[in-house]
Amino acid sequence: MKKFILFVFLLPLLFSCEQEKPQPPNIVFIMSDDHAFQAVSAYGHNLNKTPNIDRIAKEGALFNKGFVTNSICAPSRAVMLTGKHSFVNGKVDNIQDFDWDQPNFAKNLQAAGYQTAMVGKIHLRGLPQGFDYSAVLPGQGHYYNPDFIINGVKERIQGYVTSITTRLSLDWLKDKRDKTKPFLLLYHQKAPHRNWQSEEKYLSLFDDKTFDFPNNFFDNYEGRPAAAAQEMLIAATEEQIAAAHGNGGHGRWGHDFKFIVDPYGRETRFNKELKRFTPEQREAWLKAYTPKNDALKAAKLEGKELALWKFNRYLKDYLRTIQSVDDGVGEVLDYLEQNGLTENTIVVYTSDQGFYLGEHGWFDKRFMYEESLRTPLLIKYPKEIKPGTKIDQMIQNLDFAPTFLDYAGVDIPDEIQGESFRKIVSQETSEWRDAIYYTYYEYPSVHMVKRHNGVRTDRYKLMHFYYDIDVWELYDLKKDPAEMNNIYNDPAYAEIKQMMHKRYEEMRKKYGDSDELDKQFIDSYVNR
Repeated sequence: MKKFILFVFLLPLLFSCEQEKPQPPNIVFIMSDDHAFQAVSAYGHNLNKTPNIDRIAKEGALFNKGFVTNSICAPSRAVMLTGKHSFVNGKVDNIQDFDWDQPNFAKNLQAAGYQTAMVGKIHLRGLPQGFDYSAVLPGQGHYYNPDFIINGVKERIQGYVTSITTRLSLDWLKDKRDKTKPFLLLYHQKAPHRNWQSEEKYLSLFDDKTFDFPNNFFDNYEGRPAAAAQEMLIAATEEQIAAAHGNGGHGRWGHDFKFIVDPYGRETRFNKELKRFTPEQREAWLKAYTPKNDALKAAKLEGKELALWKFNRYLKDYLRTIQSVDDGVGEVLDYLEQNGLTENTIVVYTSDQGFYLGEHGWFDKRFMYEESLRTPLLIKYPKEIKPGTKIDQMIQNLDFAPTFLDYAGVDIPDEIQGESFRKIVSQETSEWRDAIYYTYYEYPSVHMVKRHNGVRTDRYKLMHFYYDIDVWELYDLKKDPAEMNNIYNDPAYAEIKQMMHKRYEEMRKKYGDSDELDKQFIDSYVNR
């Protein structure tokens, strides 16, 4: 009888302990496409205002050295999912298929009891694996009236892609998940990817502003032959455009600058793009752009003045698309707050790579130079991360998978090459890697950025361009942050060069890269 009474007495305590078992954190992983860190106002570049994205840093942490392993859309996303370098997960460029059968962190979380969803752009062909719900854009997707593949079924949805992606994400959070389980939401925006078509309400944003060139906009690429060979100039001359390989390279009057008839009287293909719009959408666009385009034609600008106009048209369109991304981030943060989910939800904002906003005269990415190598990275998790934290360690997109698994209390598979930065961001430790490794393979192709790889330490960067050239570049990032002066053959840096070559070989060995692997990828690319 005494044992029974004791059991009855202890039963509520046992039940209470069971109830108090901590719930694993929810994860909202927000990724945009080609969002330069220079265009997140929390980084202090004063180009635009992103108050909702900035909220994540204000309430959590801002990373000053977030980097990618391969600065191009699909490979970057494959690295993010698998925690493995491109030459290990097999997705080295935008063209080849991704093997969805291989492990990814969403599968690990799903197996551990998480509800999982992916919404927006993933740019990896095939039905996403590891997700209870998926609503993804086929390929690059369209800004207006996009198609979505929802759990394998294609559906065209009228409206603006950024707003639709946000709405589908919120619909899943509100109505489609099992609310008794922790959740993982990959909320991935198409914007601000080329060709930068903004939402109707932002069509005239920045019209009253003129942005100045970056200091190295008119770069002559001295000592950097690979940089000179690219085809991603914002203000390319008509001769440069005509000499480019195919139609996708340098900035174009129709596709990029939104002219139906260019200043030389030539009809462009942009009118064809507008056919996807509804009559109301098309009318709003023409009302906003026709007067501005006519003014440019009447001005008959040339030389530097025309270059400044092109730069401003590009940058304003680019920044306009980001305003809608920021709006969506605000809606999701508000939902979490209004539903009592903020305290136990990890929110990450990042991009699949960085982007050039006129530096070196460029748009796009691909190179290992800082603007495309570096990506915005902001994270908040009130239980562990102090508001206003600043992180200076070198984090890569390789590290997302192990970090999320670490937070969820799920074992990190040995095959994952990244490292959890959980203790870095909580500031429990400062010990971290002292170098990162980079690869780029997609050549010859659009933009004609040559194949290269390299290593970056806190101060120095060594790059090797290969395949149809054999060129090394070395930069002192403290003295030359804009990477204008290749010091590879400078005698004053002989010891640094030797040290960096050693680090380069160490990193290749650590991650399993080799010349033999490079040759395999070259052969498979050329023989496709």
